[in-house]
Order: sequence, then C-alpha cells, then structure tokens
Amino acid sequence: MKQINWGIIGLGSIASRFAKGFKYVNNAKLLAIASKTNSKLKKFQEDFKISNSYSFDNYESLIENDEIDIVYIAVPNSLHYEWIVKCLKNGKKVLVEKPATINSLEIEDIKNNYINNETFFNEAFMYLYHPQTKKILELIKSGEIGKLISMETAFGHNILTKKNFLGFKKKKKINPDNRIHNKKLGGGVILDLGCYPVSFSTLIASLVSKINYDKVKIINKKKEVGSTGVDVDANMEIVFENNFKSKIASSFTQNLGNETKIFGSNGEIIIKDTWMAQDSKIIVKKLDRKDLVINIQSNQNIYSYEIKALSQHILDKKMNIDFPGLTIEDTISNMKIIDRWRS
Repeated sequence: MKQINWGIIGLGSIASRFAKGFKYVNNAKLLAIASKTNSKLKKFQEDFKISNSYSFDNYESLIENDEIDIVYIAVPNSLHYEWIVKCLKNGKKVLVEKPATINSLEIEDIKNNYINNETFFNEAFMYLYHPQTKKILELIKSGEIGKLISMETAFGHNILTKKNFLGFKKKKKINPDNRIHNKKLGGGVILDLGCYPVSFSTLIASLVSKINYDKVKIINKKKEVGSTGVDVDANMEIVFENNFKSKIASSFTQNLGNETKIFGSNGEIIIKDTWMAQDSKIIVKKLDRKDLVINIQSNQNIYSYEIKALSQHILDKKMNIDFPGLTIEDTISNMKIIDRWRS
C-alpha cells in the first residue's frame, strides 16, 4: 500500500504523542523530524527509529526535502504563522497544531496570500476524527434528542497548584519560559485549551443551520490573568444567530475535566471525555425511556485517526477536508471568536 511521508518540526510533548499514532496506520509513515534542540532530536530518533539522514537540526532542511509530502507543525503557537507560510511556499501540505495561529489576522493572511486550489492545509483537532465524534453527529442528525437548543462544554486541568504531604494546596513554581505561560509564545489557557470547546461549539451549532459569524454574540465573558500575564481561567457563552447557545469554560486553575452536555427538545447527550476519548462513553438521556449508554472501544492512539484520514485525503488527491474536519474558513471563524474571548 502506498504511504504518505510525514515530517514533524518542533519536537515537544505534543509531537511525541502525535508520532505514536503512526504505529496504528498503514497509509502513512513518519519519515523525518527536525528540532533546534539536540537532546530532543536524539531522543525522538531513538524513540521512533528515525534515520540520521532524516533527522535535521533546522526546520528548513526538512521542509525543503522533496521526499516529505506533509509537515506537521508543532512549534510554539507564536511561530505557527511563520512556518505555515514557509511550508506552503515550499509546496508542502500542512497540518498545524491548534491553534493554527495566535489571531484571526494571521490566518486570514494565510488564506488570502498562500492558499490556492493546489494547497492542502488543516488545523489539528484530533478529536474530530475519532469514531466518538462521528457517533455523536449521527445521534444528533437522526433526531435522537430532538431540536438542538444548547450545550455546555469544558476543558480544564489544575496545573498551577499541588497538594503537599498534609493535603494542603501549594502553588507550583511556574517557568515563565514555558510556552503555555509565556505571552510572547502565544501562551494562555484560551489558546491552549479553550480553542477545543470553541471548535466543538461551532461544529454542533452548524448542525442547526449555517452560521453567520458576523452575528455571533459573546456574552458573560470572564477571564483571570495569572502572574506571567497570560489568561489562566476563562469562560463565556456563545449565542449563535440560529439561537443555539454554548457555555464554554477553560482553566489552568480548576480540574474542569473534558465533559460536554448537548441539550435538545427531547433529551440530552452527555460525552464523558470529549477531547481524548480515553474512556469513550456517550450517554443519551430521554424522558420517555431508560438512559442509552454507548461505549466505543478503541485500541488506537487518538492521533492515528487524524493521521490516517488526512493521509487518505492526500492519496485521493483531495485538497478540501471532509466534514467534520475544519476548512480554512472554519479555522478563521473560530479564531475570530477566540479573538473576542481573549480581548
């Protein structure tokens, strides 16, 4: 079977989790890696059996290599724009780690100046390709919970405090150079975690009717800024023109979990682990019957679904991403909402 050759630039923890997904696919191969940090490069080489010939200490050498079909960009958020542009200029297909850019102006510039009919570009939201998401969309489209009314979705983990041996909470020492705490690197909880609930909210809202983003309202917006100047706790409510509403929360200070509730006129859907689907359980509640519990078994890395789907797109010479994967227009619209949340 023909395989798509992937390269990764930026070898942090997310790149490592992504790379483990190649173990479960047969239409893709992780061929090349690049990092400016020698220790990361060597460890990645050992962990994923990458040849010296395809291990680069600079990003340019990887994106200029003719054998690489698509580049997964996993550098800090503030560098996404620069390397998306460089990859596209070199004729490379692109999967960029979320958020695609740090604001809507950057992603609009990419669309207007670097995207054409021969360009392949996608923002990496791995949960969209998992069978769990497919099942949720099937349930909603079949009218299982009636007309959609609203949803509540969250993504949050307490990474700022820990318990000491007496059980009392104690603040963790923060490294201001860490990308999630560094404003210059595009840090903050909204860009790091909040982009997930935004993307899912717009996806579900689109099942009601086409969204006019110019008429989307942001209400009840709250934000807490931490000691390094980035947002560490944030919530808001999105009101779509079609009257569908979504309450969103993201946090570095609270263990909000990964649960989503979608409410309809005839019931609700509860998703226990929306983003990683490690314990893939969907509960459908209706007044006229016993709860329906749907368990989706998977022995794969969640990133493998994304890798397989996008590689097949490339093999089939498709430049447009199939639903529910995000189009460039979807990414721009979501970033406009995020801009308003962060402002």
